[in-house]
Amino acid sequence: MWGAAGAGRGARRRLPGRPSWWLGGGAAVLALAGLTTWLVWPEHERPDPRARVYTEASACLLTPARGTADASAAPVWAGMQQASTESRGKVSFLEVDGPQTAQNASSFLATLVSGGCDVVLAAGPAPSAAVLQQAGRFPGAKFIAVTTVDDGKSLANVVRVTETAPADVTSRVHALVAGALSGTGD
Repeated sequence: MWGAAGAGRGARRRLPGRPSWWLGGGAAVLALAGLTTWLVWPEHERPDPRARVYTEASACLLTPARGTADASAAPVWAGMQQASTESRGKVSFLEVDGPQTAQNASSFLATLVSGGCDVVLAAGPAPSAAVLQQAGRFPGAKFIAVTTVDDGKSLANVVRVTETAPADVTSRVHALVAGALSGTGD
């Protein structure tokens, strides 16, 4: 009697293993739902918002030894950067190391031309002189020489920027490089 009365008062009988089966089954269903969602979720491949996507066009600047910090190169570089922002073309620069002569700058100029730059700019006396002397060797290349030197020669593949005020140089270079990088320049 004790056994029957004790069993009927508050004790419930549970089948062994039944709650764990429900928990295991529920976890499996959730895992399957998560995996299915992950597999069918559409992928939107967007570039990193901070990354710039460039075109294949490029403009390269040949500068004196101080690079873009040189007073003759700084406004040119500023115009190139503005053009790059608008056109998504690449811009870069190369410093002339060693003696600041047209002869020494010529080897650096050849490096830029052979490197595939769509337009090569030159700022400063030695780089600009190298462009004016060597442009004929590279008839397929386009050059922009920022110089006040007027030797009276007209070269088909050289545009001269003769403005002297930095803001004017920046503006003119910006227009020329933007045209070259977007394919509308000469």
